[in-house]
Amino acid sequence: MCGIVGYTGKKQAAPILLEGLTKLEYRGYDSAGVAVSDAYGRIEIAKAQGKLDVLKEKIDGGKTMHGACGIGHTRWATHGVPNETNAHPHCNDDSTIVAVHNGIIENYAELKAKLIRRGYQFYSQTDTEVATKLVDYYYKKHGEPLKAIAEFSLRVRGSYALAVLFSDYPEEIYAIRKDSPMVIAATGKECFLASDVPALLKYTKNVYYIENDQIAHLKNGQTSFYNIDGDPVEIPLTHITWDAQAAEKDGYEHYMLKEIHEQPRVIKDTLGYFIQNGKIDFSELNLTDAYLKSVNKIIIAGCGSAYHVGVAMQYVIEDLARIPVRVELASEFRYRSFISDGKELVIIISQSGETADSIAALREAKSRGLKTLAIVNVVGSTIAREADFVFYTKAGPEISVATTKAYSAQLVAGYLIALKFAEAHSLLSDGQYRELLSELCLLPEKIKTILEKDTAIQQFAFHCMDKKNAFFIGRGLDYAVSMEGSLKLKEISYIHSEAYAAGELKHGAISLIEDGTLVFGILTQDELAEKTVSNLEETKSRKAQLAVVAFEGTEVPKSCECVFYVPRTDARFAASLSVIPLQLYAYYLSVSKGNNVDKPRNLAKSVTVE
Repeated sequence: MCGIVGYTGKKQAAPILLEGLTKLEYRGYDSAGVAVSDAYGRIEIAKAQGKLDVLKEKIDGGKTMHGACGIGHTRWATHGVPNETNAHPHCNDDSTIVAVHNGIIENYAELKAKLIRRGYQFYSQTDTEVATKLVDYYYKKHGEPLKAIAEFSLRVRGSYALAVLFSDYPEEIYAIRKDSPMVIAATGKECFLASDVPALLKYTKNVYYIENDQIAHLKNGQTSFYNIDGDPVEIPLTHITWDAQAAEKDGYEHYMLKEIHEQPRVIKDTLGYFIQNGKIDFSELNLTDAYLKSVNKIIIAGCGSAYHVGVAMQYVIEDLARIPVRVELASEFRYRSFISDGKELVIIISQSGETADSIAALREAKSRGLKTLAIVNVVGSTIAREADFVFYTKAGPEISVATTKAYSAQLVAGYLIALKFAEAHSLLSDGQYRELLSELCLLPEKIKTILEKDTAIQQFAFHCMDKKNAFFIGRGLDYAVSMEGSLKLKEISYIHSEAYAAGELKHGAISLIEDGTLVFGILTQDELAEKTVSNLEETKSRKAQLAVVAFEGTEVPKSCECVFYVPRTDARFAASLSVIPLQLYAYYLSVSKGNNVDKPRNLAKSVTVE
């Protein structure tokens, strides 16, 4: 949620800020703004409601704003309606201190009341204006930016990535973070900051990830870092392996379609990194067989698609490794008084590694003395830094809000973890182990064959433009895929959609089936397919429209209007194949409705607030 950029150097800042914000549009926003400071400390602010193009037109692509230092922001409304007044940047009364902010100041009302008592007035409904004027209050008190920002951090509750310009310090940027992402970079001639790496890839692949309550000072192409006591701290450089082209559309109409088609490569890269000489190699994770043997229960936490990956992992791990698994919504994890013997492993799944609820779940687990394993895509992210063990997927930058390739990479991570546990517990013969690894390595080519035959999916999606409701049903692992298929559809097509374990339809939900209701059945678990077919027939008798995703050779109801066959694989890995037609279906339906596929309404890529 929200995007922050900053630049100080020798070039005109505003065009660079706008370009950086463009790279962060996937995060979701409803207004945008930039602030630029010249060499004399004069700060100019420009803001606009709506898409970034409105702001670009207003300032002629940044050409009308002079100065080589600035900060920019795309806002996703939390406090106050989306309008130009509430848009960032925000300033003090005389525009000598200007700030942008990602996150939520939880005690902003209390702080606002305090500032009003001291004579401050407010023009917006935002917590960010309160944050800016709180910095102003302490700057007037101490006369020094570091102390002002440190005092700010001690008085504020909540999450923030805050970047500040002080007119008394021309061409310098100060920044601080707590629980909201921020990336810093310096080239010796220029300095940059951003909420996420794609905004910086054009300029450098070496970045700094500052920790909570660390302050960054950007000046003259150099960066300095401090703790809240004002003491200098050293932060290691992190090298980003993504290239700038990986974050571009590369000729595809939308990022989502590009990322769907990248899934064979993503899976191949992830498998290739962790399978060495015919064996799963977790040495980089420091997950030893001795430790894996000591784990007597696994708890998986995630949000949205990451949670759905966890549901699929539950079936696979319990089947292969015979270890009890519980899957939790990360947003609910802290509210359970679960009983622990200290031998559980908690697996946190997050594409960005910055998901607020997942971070909270991670910290709750660690506070209980439990070991944590992160499955993340972003090197140096908060979850990656704080977890005991880290499994980095090889998905590369994912720009579309609706995840596809990151989900697939997480699934593969889950398969490898399940196999590694099974190996450590000596539950597989050498032949079984080799056969399962071989099946995994065939997944990329099998996905390619599905992607090459997407015409039927596209045509069926076009004929479903008028649908108002849809159900996705399956049993076992097919139910886990149903959850993801349903989420994809509702995320980008705005059609009401629900996923049900097929056997649950008759316990109330079947009353919602009426003439023309779309019901998608997933049939990849042979021992359960017959039962799911019976459930599909029940809905057909109530005039539902049926569609099916099935393994090749599976007998499906003759009444199905459309059947999407996928190649056979080991049933435990079926989710990687059966989800592809569902992703394509949601994509093409959204396109046919004229929706903004990559940036669906009301959604953000990285949910950094609770």
